[in-house]
Amino acid sequence: MKINSLLETKIEELGDDHVGTSEDTPLRQDAFELSDEQKIESIKGDVTRILTTLGMDLNDDSLKGTPNRVAKMFVKEIFGGLHPEKKPKASTFENKYKYGEMLVEKNITLYSTCEHHLLPIVGKAHVAYISNGTVVGLSKMNRIVDYFAKRPQVQERLNIQIVRELQKVLGTEDVACVIDAKHLCVNSRGIRDIESSTVTAEYGGKFKEKETRKEFLKFINLPTQF
Repeated sequence: MKINSLLETKIEELGDDHVGTSEDTPLRQDAFELSDEQKIESIKGDVTRILTTLGMDLNDDSLKGTPNRVAKMFVKEIFGGLHPEKKPKASTFENKYKYGEMLVEKNITLYSTCEHHLLPIVGKAHVAYISNGTVVGLSKMNRIVDYFAKRPQVQERLNIQIVRELQKVLGTEDVACVIDAKHLCVNSRGIRDIESSTVTAEYGGKFKEKETRKEFLKFINLPTQF
């Protein structure tokens, strides 16, 4: 009992401190043996049990469809980025115009889910790369951010996954990403600090150099006016 108690305490501490275990999302080898429809049916039963245990009356008109709605949302929407078949196709093109400076896509809206409490992470991602002869469509950068965000996450891992994917797609180490996000597990529970946000960064290649990083951060802070 004492060992179990210590283990539970340690797990709770890890959750509150947002410690991640790997830059790869921890998936079992049999993660995709069930179809989406089978997963939805199973999760629907789990949500029903949770709400029933909490004392909710699922015969009420407002609640009777909730288990199915939550199950579909988990599989088809907020955790859709777990499935590799849903990874966006990021076609690249030759940099015929010989643009040699950094390209920055900033203020990419980001919705993710904290894997420790299954509460939302909401914020902005700012992504940049320096072409080595290849460019990628602008919307594909947004789609890559969205894909890796749609899974149970820690922000540090999300940052790394976005950069690693763009490095692979573009064939260059010169990629950077900064994320500034609010975690509802901090804002709405525990300490309940509604003002704080979390900033993480991952720099590759030339972005590890002080002047290049400084230029990137300056671009992020430029006002966007339309």
